[in-house]
Amino acid sequence: MENTLGLEIIEVVEQAAIASAKWMGKGEKNTADHVAVEAMRERMNRIHMRGRIVIGEGERDEAPMLYIGEEVGICTREDAKAYCNPDELVEIDIAVDPCEGTNLVAYGQNGSMAVLAISEKGGLFAAPDFYMKKLAAPPAARGHVDINKSATENLRIISDCLSRAVEELVVIVMDRPRHKELIQEIREAGARVRLISDGDVSAAISCGFAGTNVHALMGIGAAPEGVISAAAMRCLGGHFQGQLIYDPEIVKTGLIGESKESNIARLKEMNITDPDRVYDAHELAGGETVLFAACGITPGTLMEGVRFFHGGARTQSLVISSQSKTARFVDTIHMFEKPEYIQLK
Repeated sequence: MENTLGLEIIEVVEQAAIASAKWMGKGEKNTADHVAVEAMRERMNRIHMRGRIVIGEGERDEAPMLYIGEEVGICTREDAKAYCNPDELVEIDIAVDPCEGTNLVAYGQNGSMAVLAISEKGGLFAAPDFYMKKLAAPPAARGHVDINKSATENLRIISDCLSRAVEELVVIVMDRPRHKELIQEIREAGARVRLISDGDVSAAISCGFAGTNVHALMGIGAAPEGVISAAAMRCLGGHFQGQLIYDPEIVKTGLIGESKESNIARLKEMNITDPDRVYDAHELAGGETVLFAACGITPGTLMEGVRFFHGGARTQSLVISSQSKTARFVDTIHMFEKPEYIQLK
């Protein structure tokens, strides 16, 4: 799968990032998202595959493109027999977030990226459009920290695993009222807190790389993005756990469903019989082969944002593979016209 799709999925996230970056700082988050969706879908539909969106543009939204269940790729066309040999067909599940951090793009802030994860059919958890309690940590702490332990306990464990003082650790938390007590506990334990307004996929992945000065992600964010984070962390060997949050009282706002009871009923309809189950990275992204790809829209911890020059643009992407056990940073010059020069720095 990596050999067939590796380069093309890089181009998918690159095109989404370039389209969205043109709206950076213009205060139009919906437009920044819409153009990213269009660009991602257009490039995806030129790949020799039969893909199915399992995480996309909203579970209940009537999204016209990249909606959950949509089929993408050349081999989904009505005349597919003329293009696709069934014996060579790549059939995959896809989780996408064409513009992760729409507010970050709209207001010119760091940390937004175009992102996707793919695996063979059935290889990605079809998360409902709920929230998810998340814990991400470096590879050295995998299997030692646990989402059911307190933040204080987990920080001590990470400290031991990394041979660092707790005071040297940095924990990323979404800046939300629901995290007031969590933030207080982390600070009282001695660790430092980096608050973010959006973009916890980037935060989770940063835990998988030494040198980012990010040692944990804690708190509650969107469940679909949790699956994408899990895919990347599985490939990196990092620690990731997620637990669905179905009680509106916990997140206060934005949760689909009017009551805890109705949300539990929805989970049962999706064959999720244990709503309190804690999932690890291998359960959220359990396929034999998992690929993750991201391209920076605005500058971030791991990647530069899109940089335009007259006649072109430069992008930086990250592709992580469970198959080849690689994490590749890809620097690309895009020549839209005949450029007068090619900008390197």
